[in-house]
Amino acid sequence: MAPMGPVPNLPAEPDDDLDSYVGLDAGTAEERARARGWSTVRTLPPGAIITMEYLRGRIDFEVDGGTVKRCWRG
Repeated sequence: MAPMGPVPNLPAEPDDDLDSYVGLDAGTAEERARARGWSTVRTLPPGAIITMEYLRGRIDFEVDGGTVKRCWRG
C-alpha cells in the first residue's frame, strides 16, 4: 500500500461569535467579519439556492432588507 500524502496545514478559522452578526446591517457585518479575519464574506438573500460545499475561512450572511437575519461558517 502506498503511503498517504501529508495532511495540509490549514489556517485556523477566526474564533468568532456568529450570533453577534444577527441584527447588524449588511455593510457593518461585512466590515466586522473582515476585520476579525474571515477571508471570504458571502451575502445571500433569504431562500437563495446555494451549493453546500464547505469553504474554510468563509462566513455566510442571510440578509433581508439590509439586515443580517442568519449567519453560518463555510
